[in-house]
Amino acid sequence: MLMPKRVKYRRVQRGRMKGKATRGNTISYGKYGLVALEPAWITSNQIEAARIAMTRYIKRGGHVWIKIFPDKPVTEKPAETRMGSGKGSPEYWAAVVKPGRVMFEMDGVDLEVAKEAMRLAGHKLPIKCKFVVKDEYREV
Repeated sequence: MLMPKRVKYRRVQRGRMKGKATRGNTISYGKYGLVALEPAWITSNQIEAARIAMTRYIKRGGHVWIKIFPDKPVTEKPAETRMGSGKGSPEYWAAVVKPGRVMFEMDGVDLEVAKEAMRLAGHKLPIKCKFVVKDEYREV
């Protein structure tokens, strides 16, 4: 699973996910991409599940790039704990994804294979996604 090797602060605030993605909204490495249409926190487990679904379908052909990284520690307090006594301990790592963000890229396979692989990967993610091709996709 993806997670940072080291972080300066183990507990961060939740933040907000308003607006569209201004960074990472273009296809830069591959020919095909999977773009987020909604804002969400995507956990490292979900990223790994999507990656496995894609690579299994393309059967070691082509190349897959993961363009999101879970660098936000999400904390949870134990069940049935009273209020107070500080912030909970980090439970998992999440990537903050805004609409328009290219999450995965792929190259080295034909269009139909890439489309089906990205569709399978999109089902593993908690948000609506869109399959895009580099020539046709221009984020505004």
